[in-house]
Amino acid sequence: MLNRRSLIAAVALGLAAIAPATAQEKSIVVSSTTSTQDSGLFGHILPLFKAKTGIEVKVLSQGTGQALDTGRRGDADVVFVHAKAQEEKFVADGFGVKRFPVMYNDFVLIGPKSDPAGIKGMKDVGAALKQIMAKQASFISRGDKSGTHSAELNLWKAAGIDIEKDKGAWYKSIGQGMGAALNTASAGNAYVLADRATWISFKNRGDLAIAVEGDKRLFNQYGVMLVNPAKHANVKKDYGQAFIDWLVSDEGQKAIASYKINGEQLFYTNAKDPSA
Repeated sequence: MLNRRSLIAAVALGLAAIAPATAQEKSIVVSSTTSTQDSGLFGHILPLFKAKTGIEVKVLSQGTGQALDTGRRGDADVVFVHAKAQEEKFVADGFGVKRFPVMYNDFVLIGPKSDPAGIKGMKDVGAALKQIMAKQASFISRGDKSGTHSAELNLWKAAGIDIEKDKGAWYKSIGQGMGAALNTASAGNAYVLADRATWISFKNRGDLAIAVEGDKRLFNQYGVMLVNPAKHANVKKDYGQAFIDWLVSDEGQKAIASYKINGEQLFYTNAKDPSA
């Protein structure tokens, strides 16, 4: 029979064995767009969130379409992306609990400094795209069903262009992320649509520069959603909701807004705007 000292030692040993497993479970998976990862935002805010809550966030960095698919399969606890219509459908279809606006920035049309399409400084992105097509200047599309790819397709459509029908050899769809698209544009002296945050953090610019910015159609809103635990019982709803609550709290919004590169703010917060 165990004496008191042996019993205490056995209990302590058992608790020690359980503790690492419990600690490992205090984590969530967030499927998110490449721009939140590639821009360095997660590297800035996640340590602050973990320090406050003890919850570790594991990020799956994907295009928005893939990130939403990951949520639909129940392979993430939270989805944090930038394609409002797709996000609202995700919730309407029962895959997400509720959509919360978090922050915004904008898209920019990047191109070679030599500007073969003659669009630099234009304020109408639709007119700029028409000119790129007319001049058959090289254009790189992500072609990956990401939020940026969706925005690009919508811009062609708004310009009255059926890009699937009207594209030629000048239009290259690469099926890759933002960094790869920028690298391809840099190597090929091509135009490309990018989110401003990834552009600011992008190092391999080569001969690229911003050609068109400031059109209201280039607005880029981000939203976050808890994957519906009624569809997927494995969803860590308490930890996931804690992350969402922190993102939209004054503390989380301040953390996001404070992220800068070379003094330039990458994201602007608007969690309190119900129409965002």
